[in-house]
Amino acid sequence: MSRLYLFHKPYRVLCQFTDKGDAEGTPRATLADYLDVPGIYPAGRLDHDSEGLLLLSDDGELIHRISHPRHKQPKTYRVQVEGRPDDAALDALRRGVELKDGPTRPARVRRLEASELPEREPPLDPRRHPDTSWLELVISEGRNRQVRRMTAHVGHPTLRLVRVAIGPWSLDGLAPGEWRRETLHAPAPPSNRRDSGRRDAGRRNGKPRPGGRTRR
Repeated sequence: MSRLYLFHKPYRVLCQFTDKGDAEGTPRATLADYLDVPGIYPAGRLDHDSEGLLLLSDDGELIHRISHPRHKQPKTYRVQVEGRPDDAALDALRRGVELKDGPTRPARVRRLEASELPEREPPLDPRRHPDTSWLELVISEGRNRQVRRMTAHVGHPTLRLVRVAIGPWSLDGLAPGEWRRETLHAPAPPSNRRDSGRRDAGRRNGKPRPGGRTRR
């Protein structure tokens, strides 16, 4: 059996358990502020200024299967962008755009009327960004800041980025800072395991705790 932890990473939290601080030595929030579970490591990462689903495990083989580009796990993002992309911009993303490190694979993209996500803390300043819209993008690559670079390429910089799913795993039922555990039974592949184990979530003083209330 392997244990997989699904964590809703808040804005401005580092995808690591230790930190020496920023350039001025100011401490920054890390995974250790939310997950008191020894021996687990992230399968992939999210940028400091991005939010959403992060998968962690104590099983190195499982981490490799989830994070290695060869396995092409689709990743779904909800993206708040500057302005309102027209059909030409969306078609360019669907075809793939040319970035400095080469062309991207075609993305699945659609407009959203609303993000259906909790407000970011701190929220965007509407005076600085009076006209924004939401997109959903699904990609199967994992380049550095890829989604941000893709939307900027078509003229609509990303203002907020939230990963809502990786393959069969999603943020469903998790508020920012919360986590749940799934027990996966080998040798079934990850795509068949989502509902195979129990799910635990806990929260204490606004942060999750291990072994908390079981979610049904």
